[in-house]
Amino acid sequence: MTGAMKLRLHFVMDPMGWFCTSMVFAIWLYNSFFVPKLVLLPHFYEGNIPWALVVSYYFASALCMGALFRASTADPGRLPPDPQIPHSEREQWEMCTKCNTMRPKRSHHCSRCGHCVRRMDHHCPWINNCVGEDNHWLFLQLCFYTQVLSLFTLALDFCQFYYFQPLTTLDQEAFMARHELALIRVSAIMGLVMIGGMSNLFYTQMAGILTDTTTIEKMSHFSNEIVGSGGGSKKSWQRSLAEVFGTTWKILWFIPLRSRHPLTFPHHFRSHV
Repeated sequence: MTGAMKLRLHFVMDPMGWFCTSMVFAIWLYNSFFVPKLVLLPHFYEGNIPWALVVSYYFASALCMGALFRASTADPGRLPPDPQIPHSEREQWEMCTKCNTMRPKRSHHCSRCGHCVRRMDHHCPWINNCVGEDNHWLFLQLCFYTQVLSLFTLALDFCQFYYFQPLTTLDQEAFMARHELALIRVSAIMGLVMIGGMSNLFYTQMAGILTDTTTIEKMSHFSNEIVGSGGGSKKSWQRSLAEVFGTTWKILWFIPLRSRHPLTFPHHFRSHV
């Protein structure tokens, strides 16, 4: 289902997906609210930490939320019911046996969403959306910024317990009983879980991008066939990532609030810094 045309939002009507996405949002909200309230702002007001640290945390939190929203609502590359196939590319298209729609090779039919997605990597319940050609870059950003925010949170929790000076304006025994033993430790546990899971997912996604192999292709044991179909040419890591992010400008690889346009490299790959 597609939302307002001006915003080009894409939503999947799946209650289980909504539940999983809500859990991810709740974890983000928990850490984005309690960590500043209990650690950052009190120590900032007493002059124990600089303002740049507070701004950096909120900036990392905003980028993480932006990537989550965009990955969840961006069209992953859904094929229309009656696609217009260029005559020169007809040999590269095939018929989907599940929805009877013509699709490019390396597309896949998502049974949960009910349609085919170009270069589909997998369906992720945590964003309630498929990860495909048009939003793979956003999913990669989400994995990256979740790691950054989780590491930031873990570092602040560690400093709260072992490094920061005690707050003079608070009753330390009451603060420890109400907050440190519950809220901050829960934040640290969630940070450990998130950094562990996201680090493994980020590594898997990067390995797939650099070898030009999707998760579905790996699971289907077609990786050798797919990689071999490229004519034996091996892409550089810069070209592989540029194709996923839709730009050769590396600084734009980190910005979620932009549009993506497919890239072609007819002659050679130029690197921009």
